[in-house]
Amino acid sequence: MSMNLFRATTLVLACLALPAASPVHAQGSSTFEHLSTGFPLTGAHQTARCETCHVRGVFKGTPRQCASCHTTGRGIAATVMPATHIPVTQTCDACHNTATFAGARFSHVGVRPGTCMSCHNGMQAPGKPSGHVVTSASCDSCHRTTSYTPAFFNHANVAAGSCLSCHASTRKPTNHVVTSASCDSCHRTTAWLPATFSHAGVAAGSCLTCHASTRKPTNHVVTSASCDTCHRTTAWLPATFSHTGVAAGGCLSCHASTVKPSTHVQTSASCDTCHRTTGWLPATMNHAGIATGTCLTCHAKTPKPTNHVVTSASCDTCHRTTAWLPATFSHVGVAVGSCLTCHAGTPKPSTHVVTSASCDTCHRTTAWLPATFSHTGVSAGSCLSCHAATVKPTTHMQTSRSCDACHTTTAWTPTRTYTHLSPFYKVHNSGVTCASCHKSNTEAATWTFAAYKPDCAGCHASRFKAGSHKKVDSPQILYTVAELKNCAGSCHTYTNSTFTTIAKSRSGHHRSTDGGF
Repeated sequence: MSMNLFRATTLVLACLALPAASPVHAQGSSTFEHLSTGFPLTGAHQTARCETCHVRGVFKGTPRQCASCHTTGRGIAATVMPATHIPVTQTCDACHNTATFAGARFSHVGVRPGTCMSCHNGMQAPGKPSGHVVTSASCDSCHRTTSYTPAFFNHANVAAGSCLSCHASTRKPTNHVVTSASCDSCHRTTAWLPATFSHAGVAAGSCLTCHASTRKPTNHVVTSASCDTCHRTTAWLPATFSHTGVAAGGCLSCHASTVKPSTHVQTSASCDTCHRTTGWLPATMNHAGIATGTCLTCHAKTPKPTNHVVTSASCDTCHRTTAWLPATFSHVGVAVGSCLTCHAGTPKPSTHVVTSASCDTCHRTTAWLPATFSHTGVSAGSCLSCHAATVKPTTHMQTSRSCDACHTTTAWTPTRTYTHLSPFYKVHNSGVTCASCHKSNTEAATWTFAAYKPDCAGCHASRFKAGSHKKVDSPQILYTVAELKNCAGSCHTYTNSTFTTIAKSRSGHHRSTDGGF
């Protein structure tokens, strides 16, 4: 008795001396890394409770193969292979994964062709559906292992007209043409539609022999004629009908159900008075014999456009029966200056010259443009009184001078020769252009050497050669630019530095019209 007590006490003390055991990976715990066991938890294994696999807390020796757990009688709560499962020697994970048992994928590599029924017999795996074509051929004759549909069958060597030997259960649709001909008379093995039928040898007018169930549309022309009178066997539309021999004015005998559009001209005349049998539009009407001014008798439903000239005159006063536009109106007898009597609804364009003058002061009745205005009696320099809205182009020279200083009233370009108003301006040789002096596109000249303006040196100071302009020969004294800034002035040579006695007289040696120095 004492020995048993000693052993029990020793066992308790040994347990108390042991360090606390690390918690195992149970549901809701994440402190144990199962990967360290060499068996990673994936898919449904991640949410399974530890005791599901580790029965009665035994960890050592837990099986790792699928069938070791997923088998009846193992005492482990795991999904087992159903009784209807395909007979197989492969391991579960050859087809299934840990995420879900359904949606298995099987590699048919190595499976002998023609042995499909060993598995796909309707018990272990799906077999033929009830509506399947009657055949003893193996499944893989038509179906692929990657997908059951679409199925492909090679009809080569299949005898023509033998379709029903396999397709007897495939019924014709209810609206099928009534025929005892074999399916392949019209349909192809590559596709059921479109179907094609050779009407060669079919007697004209016998359409209803096959097409009795094909009804005419409700808006069809009323006729007892055979379909092929108008329609072709290649296409139902467009339909063509020869109206040769049809009495003029007899349109409604067939086209009574064709209603005139609501905007049609009011008339009791027969359709063929205006319309052709080759095309409904355009329609042509011979207005010969129609009394002038009676347009509204037929065209009362045709309203004038909203921007039409206000007038009570008849349409044919301006418009022709051959075309609505262009319209022409004779202004003979219309009082000068009375344009707005009719054209009050025609506003001037926003860029129009500001004026209260009547339209016909500038515009003609034959055409709105070009407009002409006589500037006789208009004061020079008063252009902006009318043309204030006419903006100068951005490239125009900057000037405050009036437009007519350069431009004429007959045309904006070409301009007149520019008149220089500056008293310092000198006419230059023909090689000098406007841009030579007016470098900034302004009326004011650009002085290169402003200290010498308005004399020649204001532009030409850099071309001055002191050595050529001696003031005294000996001892040599030279003129400065400032002294000879007016190139056309005198540059005498003196005898000495007193500059009292002229040894050589020179006056106006350079002139702007010379063409060079």
